[in-house]
Amino acid sequence: MVKVAIVDDDIDIVDAVKLILTAKGFQVVSATNANDGLKLIETEKPDIILLDVMMEEPDDGFYLAMKLRKIGISTPIFLLTSVSKVTGFDYSGSEALPIEEFIEKPVQSDLLIEKINKYLGQR
Repeated sequence: MVKVAIVDDDIDIVDAVKLILTAKGFQVVSATNANDGLKLIETEKPDIILLDVMMEEPDDGFYLAMKLRKIGISTPIFLLTSVSKVTGFDYSGSEALPIEEFIEKPVQSDLLIEKINKYLGQR
């Protein structure tokens, strides 16, 4: 079974994404902050990682993505965030971020499933 990790401080978002993913047969694990997210990802070894950007700190998701790459975790990372709406900057084309996908909240379930399946097919 494919395992997806969600790291987001908004419990409503976590619950909604869990509902979408479990209905499609994915196993979901979650954490509500970057520190717990790092521990969760190291122990659970998910197939896909979904990160929010703005959690306890406004750049937690960016920090966590970079930390994961620095310690050698190559699992596909998707940012699920509304940071572009807040900052006015389009991060989706940024090569400075060590991520595979940038998805704006509110998340469209069909788009999320499509993108996850795309990366799972590349394994």
